[in-house]
Amino acid sequence: MKISAALEKIDERQLFVPAFQREYVWKRDDAKQLIDSLIKEYPTGTMLTWETASPPELKGPHKYNEKQGAVRILLDGQQRITTLYMLVRGEIPPYYSSGEILNDTRGLYVNVETLELAYFSKNKMGNDPRWQNITHIFQRKIRAKDIVRELEAKGETISRERDDAMDDNTRTIENILDREFPEQTIPVRASVREAIDIFYKVNASGVSLTDAELALAQISGYWPEARDVFKRKLSELANKGFVFKLDFVVYVLLGCLYHLGSEMKKLHDADNNRQIRAAWKLLDDQVLDYVASVMRSHAFVDHTDEINSVYALIPIIVYCFNKDGKHLTDPEIRKLVKWFYYSQIRTRYVSQLPQKLDRDLRIIKEASSPFDELLAVIKEERRLEITPDEFVGRSISHPLFGLLRWFLKSRNAVCFTTGVALRQAMGRKYALENDHIFPYSKLKMQGYGQENRLKYSLAQELTNRAILTQVANRAKGAMEAKAYLAEVQARFPNALALQSVPEDTQLWEIENYETFLQRRRAVLAEHLNAFLSDITDTKPPEAAITLEEIITQGEDDELEFKSSLRWDTVQKAVNKKLEEVVVKTVTAFANSQGGTLLIGVKDDGETLGLEADYLSLGGADRDKFELHLRNLLSASLGGAFVSSKVKITFPEVSEIEICKVDVQPSSKPIILTVKDKNGVQQEKFYVRSGNSSQEISLAEMPAYLADRFL
Repeated sequence: MKISAALEKIDERQLFVPAFQREYVWKRDDAKQLIDSLIKEYPTGTMLTWETASPPELKGPHKYNEKQGAVRILLDGQQRITTLYMLVRGEIPPYYSSGEILNDTRGLYVNVETLELAYFSKNKMGNDPRWQNITHIFQRKIRAKDIVRELEAKGETISRERDDAMDDNTRTIENILDREFPEQTIPVRASVREAIDIFYKVNASGVSLTDAELALAQISGYWPEARDVFKRKLSELANKGFVFKLDFVVYVLLGCLYHLGSEMKKLHDADNNRQIRAAWKLLDDQVLDYVASVMRSHAFVDHTDEINSVYALIPIIVYCFNKDGKHLTDPEIRKLVKWFYYSQIRTRYVSQLPQKLDRDLRIIKEASSPFDELLAVIKEERRLEITPDEFVGRSISHPLFGLLRWFLKSRNAVCFTTGVALRQAMGRKYALENDHIFPYSKLKMQGYGQENRLKYSLAQELTNRAILTQVANRAKGAMEAKAYLAEVQARFPNALALQSVPEDTQLWEIENYETFLQRRRAVLAEHLNAFLSDITDTKPPEAAITLEEIITQGEDDELEFKSSLRWDTVQKAVNKKLEEVVVKTVTAFANSQGGTLLIGVKDDGETLGLEADYLSLGGADRDKFELHLRNLLSASLGGAFVSSKVKITFPEVSEIEICKVDVQPSSKPIILTVKDKNGVQQEKFYVRSGNSSQEISLAEMPAYLADRFL
């Protein structure tokens, strides 16, 4: 399809972008590179369209009418097509609102003599007629002869060669509209689900979409309004100072529904539709606002600019979600705030985000005191105590500065100039800013400029900063530290102490600057450690034996291994007898003192995993495996027992997923009905004996029942 034809189809409401597509995210350099490639006739990729008479929800105000017949849906290439539309038409395409254009790439200029591309610069282009807005060339509002005339009017003599070159170049740009944009088309018979799957596969091989963006596309396929619903909430939160992207929402939903930070594909299936809407209702109505309120009132976080990684809020959100949005107790709030602070200064989520969320959200789900355990996880990797050396050369971009702000607000520190409490500063002119205690201009004169990397870092060190209101920072100027701090102390006697600034006047002399830094580092380390410690007591979790260690010790009366649930590794086929053995084992544990069954582990302790069982269930995942197992157990032991006494989890051993079935003792005997070799049903009573499950004869049953159940 020619580029001109694609743009015309957009204007004629024949080519649309589906609602599950993300916003326009290309930047100016991306637009410039696209036009450069088109001018040079380089390959520029293809577009993938879906021809359908049953389109999904569309972006923009247009509503599909079946009288239109089949229309084209743009699945891949929309960033390029949108760029071309804006540069050729000079307008935003009808399927986008201005709010969905994250970067406006219009206004690209071209030098018609050199074909150099750039965005407008007055110094470079203001008096040079050769530089023209490329949109005007596409629309033929400017021609080469117009440019030649302007140059001649300025006194230049234009040779035939230059004239021809500019004429050829403008025609080259105009001819871009006749370039073929290779198109691949999904046939009419494809369903919405199939089209989204193709969209996912096309984008999954590149780097243009994140896993969260692809998951959001799938969610929008079965919940067309999802993107707009999420964006409305994000707008509300942004007005309160808490700014998040759509990716964050997807991570929150994955965490709430599955207690995971990876495996975004779990959100792709339309089976999520009902529960994802229900989860979002609780998040929208209660949880997100409540968490923002808790962070503001108890953690002194007034806006997300203060946060090193907003993803630290996800375990907190999931924790509150698990409590059905009910308000937390004071001890619970103190523990989560303490963990949050350490997650920031020890940069818990700066790298390996999905993997770390997997671990942390599993703790949120399973632990009785999750934030104690989460803090212990951080302690495994990083020292919790803050030392004075950590401040050396650290600028205000370091997470310690964020903690410093929260600490100062917690103790009602005041602005040095206005005396306004930092916690209560209101209005734009009283917004909080940081300011040099020793002015950089004075330090620069003492050799702390950029020519000396080490000394420059000391001049910019966060320990040379005080928190002021914006109006105070504007008025302060570059006073000598000695005069400035003396004035502060005279006007507001407690102000310096509240911001942990040493009050020894000798340290305020500029020649003692580095001694001042040393003293304040020590004071801040002491104060911040005490602040964190005083929030609440946290108890390290008791060191439990690991699953690897349990497996190493082998089977016993409360532990049994099974290689698989239903896949016979010898026969290489499904064997229902294996399922019966699993049911028998769970029954024996229930009739005894309880126990644990590990599926995916051989008798000798070798970890096999569940892949064979997953494949035997039609390529299922852990959710379908668990459903199948629960159905098996419920059919034989009863649904009430299974729901209350059986816990099924999927831990990893040496990075291999297995199934762990924890069985509590039953309050009454469980008789299992089985078929013998001839298909005749018989009732049997199984118990644990050593490391095996054994049948008790009718003669032995009364004595056992009297001892176990009476």
